[in-house]
Amino acid sequence: MEPHHARYPFLGAAREAVEAADVDLATVVSRDDVVVERALARVERAVTDGDVGEAHRRPRVELLSYPVARVLVSLVDEHILTRKYARAEAATAHDRFVADLTEGSDLKSSDRERLTLDALLAEFDLTEAVREAGPDAEAEYLVAVGAYLDLAADQWGDEWRLVNRPLRAGEVPLSEAEILVLLQQAVRQRVAEGLPLSVPEAIAGELDDEREQIREALAELDVLRDIDTVVPELFPPCMRALLDRVQKGEHLAHHSRFAIASFLTSIGMSTDDIVELFEVNPGFGEEATRYQVDHIRGSTSPTQYSPPSCATMQSYGDCVNMDDLCETISHPLGYYEQTLDDADEDELVDWREQQAQES
Repeated sequence: MEPHHARYPFLGAAREAVEAADVDLATVVSRDDVVVERALARVERAVTDGDVGEAHRRPRVELLSYPVARVLVSLVDEHILTRKYARAEAATAHDRFVADLTEGSDLKSSDRERLTLDALLAEFDLTEAVREAGPDAEAEYLVAVGAYLDLAADQWGDEWRLVNRPLRAGEVPLSEAEILVLLQQAVRQRVAEGLPLSVPEAIAGELDDEREQIREALAELDVLRDIDTVVPELFPPCMRALLDRVQKGEHLAHHSRFAIASFLTSIGMSTDDIVELFEVNPGFGEEATRYQVDHIRGSTSPTQYSPPSCATMQSYGDCVNMDDLCETISHPLGYYEQTLDDADEDELVDWREQQAQES
């Protein structure tokens, strides 16, 4: 097991190194606490920070922590975790191969084996799809449009939309930095492929504590801090029910008011938006509503509050009308993110835009 295998554990060569070493995963999770600890750190950092943390100084530990981390993600088996974990592994990989490929990097003087762009393209079967544009071209590379569409589909920003890109004879001109961003998406797809795994009971039983730690981390996370979309029909059943009660003018207990208000602030609604939504409820005075919402979002308090987890909603009796998706998640925000992710983006109508058009 070489250092570059540990640095890029998703590559075929790394997988072959593990197979050649004849590693028994059941033995690893039952006897090697260091590997399990690093695997847990990979997943927890994916949840909290969007990366997988610093590599362990021992290549064997770092490399074996990758398959164990995939097992942990599979045992929790929640869409939001799989998504975050794959993105975190890809983000870390991107940082590493940018460092390997960037001119002037300190890593250039290192004796360890580095990844090359040609090797990365070959790894993901992109050798034929990506070619150098030539010395007189405006861009460094040309990418076949099919490969571009596949790898740019999940990119944020209008600049990645094909209609905003020049297209020449079925190829899209890109810089090297943009090629590396697309390769990050290729890594994300590779990491997510096959998850969740089917985990033997002998392995699963050894990782009960780690699985619960990850569930707790998910339950406390504001999983939609980067999403700003309000589509009430895609809300989880509990939040749809609370919102319906608000708009019918029903009285809500304090914990119920907190749940719906914190959910709405977490998905990007402003205080004015929420006041407008609640103004039909005679039990919600404008001044009191503004105060509560500003307090929840941290404007008038030292803490920004996240909505209650599913377990807390159940304990207060606010968990109602559970559906099949509810059985697979641990937080209302996780439900909402998945329904947004599964929806046709072109058909999504943000409530705020709809209100603006009607006014």
